[in-house]
Amino acid sequence: MKICLQNEEQRLAVESFRKFLDAEVRPVARRYRDQHIPKDRMREITQGIAEFGLPGVSVAAEHGGLGMSLVTEAMMFEELCAVSVDIGLCVMINKGMAVTLAELPESQAHLRERYLPDIMAGRTFGGFCISEPDVGSNVADIKATGRRDGDHFIIKGEKTWISNGHYSDFLITTVRTGEKALSHILVDREEHGYQTRNIDKIALNGQSTAQVFFDDVRVPARNIVWEEGAGLKNTMKLFEKARANVGMLSVGLMRAALEASIAYSKERHQFGKPIAAHQLVAAKIAEMATLTDAARLMCFRAFSMMDAGIRCDVQSSMAKWFATEMAVKVCRDAVQLHGGNGLTKEFDVERLAREAIVIPIPDGTTEIQKLMISRALTGIGAFV
Repeated sequence: MKICLQNEEQRLAVESFRKFLDAEVRPVARRYRDQHIPKDRMREITQGIAEFGLPGVSVAAEHGGLGMSLVTEAMMFEELCAVSVDIGLCVMINKGMAVTLAELPESQAHLRERYLPDIMAGRTFGGFCISEPDVGSNVADIKATGRRDGDHFIIKGEKTWISNGHYSDFLITTVRTGEKALSHILVDREEHGYQTRNIDKIALNGQSTAQVFFDDVRVPARNIVWEEGAGLKNTMKLFEKARANVGMLSVGLMRAALEASIAYSKERHQFGKPIAAHQLVAAKIAEMATLTDAARLMCFRAFSMMDAGIRCDVQSSMAKWFATEMAVKVCRDAVQLHGGNGLTKEFDVERLAREAIVIPIPDGTTEIQKLMISRALTGIGAFV
């Protein structure tokens, strides 16, 4: 099921990328189904993907990107996630890192010049360290510290659920640099040192989700990202893009489930005809397709607003909530449509259903999205 392309630039970008993914990435995704992809192998994959612009599709040409719209980037990202959510997650984090580095102020150009080219080329991996063992969506309660020591910070603390964590060559970590101040600091694994440990989950173990440990890590003060003490405000800006991207990742997942269900419903026969000819199956496919398209359009709305320079925290939260929860429903329906075969490893839908269960949790749970949307609309917070 192909997405609706708006112009020739998008058509060329998406269709050439789709051919590459089918030929080069899909076989790798099948090979590592439910298995961790080693860093060297993931690097080979991300370098190939980088030839088509990701993670820098929307990065300005002056910084080595393609300078295309976020909507076009989202279309390409959907293609990737329809093939592999594991690889899509890895690229999604690098995509956020590329945009962050490209948009740094000139006073931090040294960080952009050092780290952006390799991220854009798919040679290195970055990550954002926000969540902690006792701190999830309430960023203001972060406990990891960055203690000032002359022209350095000494970072101490633990982070968890960090995407790209074990792969990472560097991390932008959120730490407490004052009693009421949070800051972002870039920490290089080789130069400054930190430890990581992968977390096993119900699904999406092909990529890296990890715990990260900082044990009195000494980092130069010039590695501050954005302004010192503005970590809470800047984290909210990160969430705006991240939540729409997780929504788009869910769209790719839904599309994979839908396409598998369409193919199966045409091939599988019961009572003397393809099951697609049975009314309840036909209705299920129609519902799956409509929910997938609705989620896609909600994500596109958020990205269109970003392209226009309009803040879209509410629309991004709506897209993330709707897309991730509908992915659970669509992938669950795909298993049901496959019947007993949907429970077997022979068919992808059982894996897609497990992956869908994971996606509503990162970058703010569905419950958090609802609270944020309501607060924005009523002006009244429901947080304790």
